[in-house]
Amino acid sequence: MAEENKVQNANNVQDVNELIKVKMQKLADLQEAGKDPFQIMKYDVTHHTMDIKENFENVEGQIVAIAGRIMTKRVMGKASFINIQDKLGNIQSYIQRDSIGEEEYAGFKKFDLGDIVGIKGEVFKTHAGEISVRANEIILLSKCLQVLPEKFHGLTDTDTRYRQRYVDLMMNPEVKETFIKRSAIIREIRNYLDGEDFIEVETPVLVKNAGGAAARPFMTHHNSLDEDLNLRISLELYLKRLIVGGLERVYEIGRVFRNEGLSVRHNPEFTLLELYQAYTDYNGMMDLTEKLFRTVAEKVLGTTKISYEGVEIDLGKPFERITMVEAVKKYTGIDFDQIKTEEEAKALAKERHVSFEDRHKKGDILSLFFEEFVEEHLIQPTFVIDHPVEISPLTKKKPENPEFTERFELFVTKREMANAYSELNDPIDQRERFVAQEALKAAGDEEANSMDEDFLNALAYGMPPTGGIGIGIDRLVMLLTDSSAIRDVLLFPTMKSLS
Repeated sequence: MAEENKVQNANNVQDVNELIKVKMQKLADLQEAGKDPFQIMKYDVTHHTMDIKENFENVEGQIVAIAGRIMTKRVMGKASFINIQDKLGNIQSYIQRDSIGEEEYAGFKKFDLGDIVGIKGEVFKTHAGEISVRANEIILLSKCLQVLPEKFHGLTDTDTRYRQRYVDLMMNPEVKETFIKRSAIIREIRNYLDGEDFIEVETPVLVKNAGGAAARPFMTHHNSLDEDLNLRISLELYLKRLIVGGLERVYEIGRVFRNEGLSVRHNPEFTLLELYQAYTDYNGMMDLTEKLFRTVAEKVLGTTKISYEGVEIDLGKPFERITMVEAVKKYTGIDFDQIKTEEEAKALAKERHVSFEDRHKKGDILSLFFEEFVEEHLIQPTFVIDHPVEISPLTKKKPENPEFTERFELFVTKREMANAYSELNDPIDQRERFVAQEALKAAGDEEANSMDEDFLNALAYGMPPTGGIGIGIDRLVMLLTDSSAIRDVLLFPTMKSLS
């Protein structure tokens, strides 16, 4: 069977190579005849395909100019039908020898699937009721020198869809729709935040100190400065410098880079929204997040009730709010408020087969229990609030219980969608947290934060009480487009190079 597959694959490659040779010869013939399509500089398009279909009553009988890729072709002697696809959809065109001329029709018959053409003609409806364009002119604008797959989803190498996204977009309308929605989602996020008096800013990608999150950075080297730098893992520390400077409400939507593994939920580079608002706390951030998710869904999808992998998610209802201690107690029966020491927590972890490291404290163990036993239950939108101080180095402690911080994570469909704090603005406390993080780094924790003296200097000038939040744009797009893997919402996901 394996040998048969090898022979079949070899035959397929041979067939494709022969087809490509034919296409190359057609191009050479056109160039020799002075009709090189690659010499054409522009084409004036008056309508897109869906404009015609959706407004047929207004454009029927009019002359339009459309352009797109030939996706199907039926040649029937003196008349033919082709279907062309542009950015919005596709439409049929009726090509008749007597309408475009005998020489032009002979040239048209040599066009291939995948060729990009411009068509001028009259909008009409066929006897079968299909809206079409009756061509009186067709021009080859670009020659396709590759072979379109017959059914791109049917390829055995599924990675090809991600490696050759241009073909994926060409062959699968639902993929194109996902990325059109992604653009709309980001646009509506901006519209919402701009309407709330936030200003959009840009902060450095190359940084000496990659802080603001628990992640291992990518390293690079600046030749002129002769200095090692990191790609940012977060937007946080620079945005909070701007709050110190008095901007009060700022946000950034940008790429961040984390040197971690690949999975259906993780890509080493991803798009992050971070925003900071002076004179509010994590309760204000919860209100803002809930309204943001609801507004974006309504604007982009027209509803706050969405389906994700067959489950209805209701973004219109108030999101549940539960502390991490309450959540662990709800799903395990264990009350961490009753556990007083690190030793008790570690003994309990061993009893429940929860893996931990020697350096872990009681708060770390609570977080591990949450990840192990709780996350899988958080389907509907849920704010998990009041995280232990050990895992929250940039967050204000709760005044009434300094073992915990004013921090929340939003979970939907078992995934963390947002992370937010009442931001720590005490430079003395912040220095102590950085010192603790440095100790963790020295003990081998590659994701621990490093001391950032300039950030501490900024805090020393005084930062007002501030709420801040980070939202993973890619996971939000996954939710609103019913996409199961992060690669499905990244146009060009990180892939291992082909040898």
